[in-house]
Amino acid sequence: MAKIDKFEDIEIWNKSREICSDIEYLFENTNLGKRFSMKDQMDRSSGSIMDNIAEGFERNGNREFINFLSYSKGSCGELKSQLYRALDKKLISQIQFDEVSVKIELVKNKIGAFMKYLNNSEIKGLKFGNNKQ
Repeated sequence: MAKIDKFEDIEIWNKSREICSDIEYLFENTNLGKRFSMKDQMDRSSGSIMDNIAEGFERNGNREFINFLSYSKGSCGELKSQLYRALDKKLISQIQFDEVSVKIELVKNKIGAFMKYLNNSEIKGLKFGNNKQ
């Protein structure tokens, strides 16, 4: 795996950022934007995916990073559940649901693979005297 110097270099962070943009598009172009509490929840859970990746990376240790990746993965599930609620309330279309849902599943799976890689890696992070991370 290539060396990652900043969280912006992490593919799953960039894909999570795209999901946030997709969710914002839904707020601006569907009736979802008129449902304040649901909009607020979805804004927070979509942001949580990318924010926890960034925060975990900046902790400079694998164990903490894996923990924060786990939070991000959980936020993927939370956001997908919220999309189902929006679909069931007819606030978004099936096509809109499918487009975002596929991206969420991709990120969730990539987070899981990254967690597995980090668990099996000898790289432990800067705070543990291992400067390979």
